[in-house]
Order: sequence, then structure tokens, then C-alpha cells
Amino acid sequence: MLKKISSDSYRLLAPALSPSSSSSLNRAEIERVTRIINDHPYPNHPIQPILTKQIPLSSLSPEFVSEVLGRLFAAHSNGLKALEFFKYSLKAPKSSPPTSDSFEKTLHILTRMRYFDQAWALMEEIRKHYPDLLTFKSMSILLCKIAKFGSYEETLEAFKRMEKEIFRKKFGVDEFNVLLRAFCTEREMKEARSIFEKLHSRFKPDVKTMNILLLGFKEVGDVTATELFYHEMVKRRFKPNSVTYGIRIDGFCKKRNFGEALRLFEEMDRLNLDTTLQILTTLIHGSGVVRNKIKARQLFDEIPKRGLTPDCGAYNALMSTLMKCRDVSGAIQVMKEMEEKGIEPDSVTFHSMFIGMMKSKEFGFDGVCEYYQKMKERSLVPKTPTVVMLMKLFCLNGEVNLGLDLWKYMLEKGYCPHGHALDLLTTALCARRRANDAFECSRQTVERGRCVSEPVFRMLETSLSSKDELRKLEELKKKIQKLHSFLPPPGTQLI
Repeated sequence: MLKKISSDSYRLLAPALSPSSSSSLNRAEIERVTRIINDHPYPNHPIQPILTKQIPLSSLSPEFVSEVLGRLFAAHSNGLKALEFFKYSLKAPKSSPPTSDSFEKTLHILTRMRYFDQAWALMEEIRKHYPDLLTFKSMSILLCKIAKFGSYEETLEAFKRMEKEIFRKKFGVDEFNVLLRAFCTEREMKEARSIFEKLHSRFKPDVKTMNILLLGFKEVGDVTATELFYHEMVKRRFKPNSVTYGIRIDGFCKKRNFGEALRLFEEMDRLNLDTTLQILTTLIHGSGVVRNKIKARQLFDEIPKRGLTPDCGAYNALMSTLMKCRDVSGAIQVMKEMEEKGIEPDSVTFHSMFIGMMKSKEFGFDGVCEYYQKMKERSLVPKTPTVVMLMKLFCLNGEVNLGLDLWKYMLEKGYCPHGHALDLLTTALCARRRANDAFECSRQTVERGRCVSEPVFRMLETSLSSKDELRKLEELKKKIQKLHSFLPPPGTQLI
């Protein structure tokens, strides 16, 4: 997922793509539609006819479309297939107009794969037919990716194009903040500072502007620069708020200066600034960095005392701290406590459990396998880092069948595992003379609109020998070449 600011406090500045609640939706139907889209051999065959045949427009509520696109986003699906599905959903009755969430997810999937021509065209289409869907978030998604893959000048030109051609209004400080965030998200603080100095006279900065820049300096990992900018912020007569303190606390926690983080936390109380759940969660993580599980529990117990309710993120922070302190049994107990409170574990919960058990002599590989099965029983789909970590663990421990099981589980859920996971699995399979299984995984990847790496293809060439196998490999090569013709070239025009 893009090189992004990871702090909990960032969510106060720019909420991430928020998944729709699926409690009232038919999860099986969502998975079915996701599989249809992901499994379709696009671009070898057009996808619209299969969508028309398999997915009645009457079944596409705005919430359902958003949920499917969220799955496609998490699955790193081919951007063009996601775009085709979104366009198909626009044919639904006018009584079910698309949501900004669906539009933003489609835009994010496209820009992540550098389909900038299609992204701009989609912005234009939405401007004509659904202008209310043009939000700060959609603007941020496109600008962040242009800042990631393009130059300083291209990002500024994109900002101007949005003002003149897309939004068609005079931009103010809110849009200025989105532009600054694009550079800060990519940790390009020299460029962010330059933009601020160049344009702050046109756009009157607010405290959010300063917090965005402060967060950018913090994410670079330079506590000194962060504190210097904080003092500049005060000097410019901006009043620090809870977000400001949350950013500084996180910066000190990450640099193992937990004492200074606690001092700022106490200072917040003296200034009567609201303590947020994100700040307490950050401090619990900070306790883990310095291996202080007693303080982590104290901070966790303070959450309800401050009138707040611990969420999955707070429990995950406590479990992560216990795991770092090698208290795996304590982390298991916290997970049980969490479930008793009716809070469902998420993919991060299991990621923390896997890491802790991998380092534990008591639980080790068997413990990981036990919780891997529990994750599957809950129909939870792990995120890419977890998939790669598990695949590496299974393959290095000679459990290639477990690696295949994980691969099949991801496909059943409508996901296509990351290329690195395929590299690990095919290497392990070929080493065990199971080249046909390796070929099948590679074929499934290509037919889902994702390329395989050059080393994987060369490995297949070396491992497959019969005429029939070589013929299938040649067919796969043609599909890869056709897929490449649909992928953006290295010098893609960004604006």
C-alpha cells in the first residue's frame, strides 16, 4: 500500500480508505462477485459480458459496490478490472447513485498501478455526472500518487489542473492542505517546505496545515526537526491541539524516548487538551518499544477511566507489547479478553500473534499453524505483509503444502496474493520438483491480470521439460506479453 504515514494521529488528519460495514450484507455474495472479477482472464477476454450475465444490476446497492471495491483494493486486483466493475455499477438505477467511497477506492486502485490516464478520465466523468463525489479524499489520492511517482513540478501542475478543470473553483486552505499532505506522505519535506513558503501567502494556513507539516517531519524520523518546527508553529501563533501533541508523542515513542512522551502526555492534562484513544494507543505501542509491559497495561486500563472505549487497535497495541516482551501467554489472554468483550480480532491481531509465536520457544511453528487455522475459521483475509511472512515461514520450514493451502485460501476469498508470495512459493515448489503446481499458481496470477516476475518465469522454463508443459509455458508467455501491452509504460504521463 503506498509509502504512507503510518501514525494513528494521521487518521485525524486524513482518514484512510474506510471499509463499509458488512454486518448487514451478504458476505458470501460479496466474495462471489469479488472472485468473478478477480478470476476473469482480463484483458484476454472482455469483462463486461460476464458482469452482465453473473451480476444483476438490481443487486448492486451502493454499499455492496463499495464493499466489493474494498475487497478488490485489498487484493491488489488489476486496476482496469476494478474500473470496469465501477463503470458497470454506474448503469444501476438512478435511485442507487454511486458513493464517494466507491469512486475513491476505484481511483486508488488505478493510481496504485499508475493508470493515470484512466484516473484523470474517471475524474472528468465523475465531474460531469456526479460532481458531488469529488471530495478532498479523491483529490488527495491522485495527488499523493503523482507525488510518489512524479516530480515536484508535475505535482504542482496536477494541483492547478484540478483547480481549473476538475473542481472548477478557487481553491482555499483545505485544498492547500491536501497538496502539502501529498508531499508529506511521501516524506519529501524539502518539497513540502518549499510549497509552504511559496503559497502560504495565497492560502492562509491553519493549525491543520501546521500539523500536516509537523507530521511529515516526524515521519522522516528526525525528532529534532519535528521539535524545531513545533516551536516555529508556536512562534507563528498557532495554538497546538491534541493532534499536535499526538504527533510529538508518537515521534518520541518511535525514538525510544518514552519518558519524554509521557511528559508530553502529562502536559496535555495540564492544558486540558482532550486525550484521544489514538494517543493512548500510541503510548501503549511506545511501552512496547521500551519493553515495559506493566506501563502498557496501566495505560490500557486508563482508557475506560477517561471515558473512552478500547477498540481493536488498542487491544492490538497491548498484544504487540506483550509479544515484544516475550509474554505470549499474556497476549493470548488479552485476545480472549477482547473476544469476550465482543470485539472481533482483525488481520493485525493475527499478524502480531504470528510474529510473537515465531519468536517463542514454547509455541513456535506449531503455535503459528494453530492460529493460522483459527484465522481461516474466522474467514479473515490477511494483509500482504502477513501473507508474505506466512508464505516464507511455511516454505522455509519445508511445509510447502501449507504454502499452497494459503495460496488457495486467498484465491477462494477473491484475492490474488502479492508477487513476492508467488516468488517464495514457486521457488519452494520447483525445489521439490513440483513445477506443475508452480506453473498453475503462475497461470492463476496472470489470468487475474497480474504479472509474474522474470525469475519466476525463468524458473518455470528450467523446471518444465515435456512437450505439453513447454506448450503451456509458451501460451503463458503470450498472455504475459498481452498483459504487458495493457500495463502503463515506465514513462507514463501523469498529468
